[in-house]
Amino acid sequence: MAGSTEGQAPDYRSILSISDEAARVRALDQHLSTRSYVQGFSLSQADVDAFRQLSGPPADAQLFHVARWFRHVDAILGGPQTTGPPCGPPASRGRRAQPQWAPPAGSEPCQLRLYNSLTRSKDVFVPQDGKRVTWYCCGPTVYDASHMGHARSYISFDILRRVLRDYFRFDVFYCMNITDVDDKIIRRARQNYLFERYREKQPSAAQLLEDVHAALQPFAAKLKETTDPDKKQMLERLERAVTRAAEPLEEAVRASLAGEELDGRVQVLLAEAKDLLSDWLDSTHGSEVTDNSIFSQLPKFWEAEFHKDMEALNVLPPDVLTRVSEYVPEIVDFVQKIMDNGYGYASNGSVYFDTVKFANSEGHCYGKLVPEAVGDQRALQEGEGDLSISAERLSEKRSPNDFALWKASKPGEPSWPCPWGRGRPGWHIECSAMAGTLLGASMDIHGGGFDLRFPHHDNELAQSEVGGATGTAPGGERVGAGSQVLSGQSLASESRLHQGHSNPHRLVWFPRNSLALGSTGLAPHLLPLLAPCPAPEAPPSGQRLPAGAAPLTPALASSRPVQAYFENDCWVRYFLHTGHLTIAGCKMSKSLKNFITIKDALKKHSARQLRLAFLMHAWKDTLDYSSNTMESALQYERFLNEFFLNVKDLLRAPGDVTGQFEKWEREETELNKCFYDKKAAVHEALCDNVDTRTALEEMRALVSQCNLYTAARKAARRRPNRALLASVANYLTHMLKIFGAIEEESPLGFPVGAPGTSLSLESTVMPYLQVLSEFREGVRSIARERRGEAPRRASSLDGPPVPRAGRACGGRAVSLASAHQAQAPRPQASQPRRPDTRGPCRQGGRVGPGDPETSAPRRLLSVGCGSALGVSSGRGLEATLLLPHKAPW
Repeated sequence: MAGSTEGQAPDYRSILSISDEAARVRALDQHLSTRSYVQGFSLSQADVDAFRQLSGPPADAQLFHVARWFRHVDAILGGPQTTGPPCGPPASRGRRAQPQWAPPAGSEPCQLRLYNSLTRSKDVFVPQDGKRVTWYCCGPTVYDASHMGHARSYISFDILRRVLRDYFRFDVFYCMNITDVDDKIIRRARQNYLFERYREKQPSAAQLLEDVHAALQPFAAKLKETTDPDKKQMLERLERAVTRAAEPLEEAVRASLAGEELDGRVQVLLAEAKDLLSDWLDSTHGSEVTDNSIFSQLPKFWEAEFHKDMEALNVLPPDVLTRVSEYVPEIVDFVQKIMDNGYGYASNGSVYFDTVKFANSEGHCYGKLVPEAVGDQRALQEGEGDLSISAERLSEKRSPNDFALWKASKPGEPSWPCPWGRGRPGWHIECSAMAGTLLGASMDIHGGGFDLRFPHHDNELAQSEVGGATGTAPGGERVGAGSQVLSGQSLASESRLHQGHSNPHRLVWFPRNSLALGSTGLAPHLLPLLAPCPAPEAPPSGQRLPAGAAPLTPALASSRPVQAYFENDCWVRYFLHTGHLTIAGCKMSKSLKNFITIKDALKKHSARQLRLAFLMHAWKDTLDYSSNTMESALQYERFLNEFFLNVKDLLRAPGDVTGQFEKWEREETELNKCFYDKKAAVHEALCDNVDTRTALEEMRALVSQCNLYTAARKAARRRPNRALLASVANYLTHMLKIFGAIEEESPLGFPVGAPGTSLSLESTVMPYLQVLSEFREGVRSIARERRGEAPRRASSLDGPPVPRAGRACGGRAVSLASAHQAQAPRPQASQPRRPDTRGPCRQGGRVGPGDPETSAPRRLLSVGCGSALGVSSGRGLEATLLLPHKAPW
């Protein structure tokens, strides 16, 4: 009703009390004639009650006031059967009320889970700082060529990094180290230097034989002591090779041969006995090497080769790279803090970590990753290095399980000054110091190979949990490094009270403007005192204490341990370890000389094929590098490539703009449902520990469905839906780019052309393909206009089938073949000679600049008289591109 509703309720009550509906409607009409319910109309509860008494508008035309009023109320409430009070403020004049909206039930989103070596289970991945992920990866020790074991780790981590960054949209900060100071590097650098010096002296044949026999004596003793069967077999092979190479030289010396024949036999023996002589020379003259540049040249060279190999494998470079030689001051500071905390001790110029004291300390556990391996002396000695396991060095330790934080340098080793004398860093300390410097007190992910779990990563965890964490308080109790024990009065005046975030039963005191603390460990720059307090006492200055806490007093500090905590509860949140790599079922080991370099592997297979092989296996499981493994990768690549080429051919078919949008029928709807089901399955697989093996199988199944759909449409002589197939192909291309399987910028599918070259064969040949396609369509159009038989003649211009390797869905695929396989077959003598319709694409036409590798001009080869084109650089046909032709539908 118009205006205020005051005074209207009594009128409405009298009207509603009338039992006869006709009389009630007439009374309502008379009442409404005195009211303005159109101009500035607003709904009242009295209107709602009166409206619900009516089943509909009155049929009597004279009761037009009630009819108009009914329509207004009906427009607002949506009908006389509406129940409940009016919603919210009165609706504006003439507008229907919006119904209440209910959100869909939805489903629980899939969460990313990663296999965490700290728990040996798949844990939900939750970064510490929103979408930002800090990641430290143990890099290589650069003293030799990178091998497929390195590829196993760094390709796998590259896939994980790309998936986290490009699929799950995390902001990944990836840090990797280069170990350029190590026992292996020192020994190899000395051996190379001493052997080259020995070779330059050009020893006589008799001297060489004498030196070889002298070197065989300690070698035979080493062979006898070796118990590892694989290593023993490798040493026996070396001994046999040296013996076979020495026999011809001995015969030559006895026969007093000279000249080139003798020199040739000398060079053969030098080559075969290089490892034997290098080891012998190092043991006798290694201490004479004093030039530190010798120890830096070797790792510098192999680091450069490593980066080249990673680039060839399409592995992304790290955001920051650290080298041990550049972080020696930070490592010295880190070792000093561990000693200040009581967990390190100096012995004969070296510093060792006290594993017994650490394991017996409250809240600490040594061997978190592989507790069953604690005490494995073989593994511990491998971690210490070949130059650090002499009886003298082992006697310096308090416990056999202790490991070196800092090693005193012996003659013939590089050294840096430090408080304990000149020395060099231990292996395990380098990652703790460098990662702590760049990533702070805690990182989200730490990665490395499976064989690094113990002792390397377990030792990293131990030294990092106490590095800079605690010092010594009066009475021998541990306090934060640089902290001071305050009295109750100074605590009340100089500090403020906070409760620990992760442990409500610990009372945290820290100075003004310092950072809040969490639950484990503590940083040297955070200087708080944290004390477990069993019972509440009166707080200083009348402040309220949290339950279970008490103020810290000097008496309390001297009567129980004092421990400080980082804001985070562990140094590493998620430990990821990639699986082993075997060579045809055998263990791969560089020390056993049973390895394949990355460069050699790339001579047999492309970087994409190697990556596909890795994608088809779980990143944390053992991968066998064999012919069967690579054949599976090659088949998968061919399968996807044929699909991409068929889609490209379909998209190149002539058509107008509106023709790309076609009506969907049952087949398109079913394929689209399959498309979205497979995308959901791929997402679920990636959430499950980045299971690329399952993801690739789902992608294969999606392509199979597309092939069946395409074949069915062609069998019915109907065009497949180009937009739908293009969507599938674009999705597959996007996923392969995320996995790093497509290196170059390719709008759809695998790029046609050699990787790493600027020339795209597809873009080079495409203009000629388009010209030929348009020419052929023109011939067909003219033929159709002149006579009905012409289409059959024009179609005969397509020529015989294109020779190709493998099977192509739809009969059009890019194949890699030799030039002689791709030549157009000669017409039979009985057939009439057809005119040359190849235009600018006739045999031998120039299409591009010369090949940068061979300086041979690229030429366009016609195949099948217009059915396909091949680009040649003088070394055989590099690629065959099929012409788009008019489909039979």
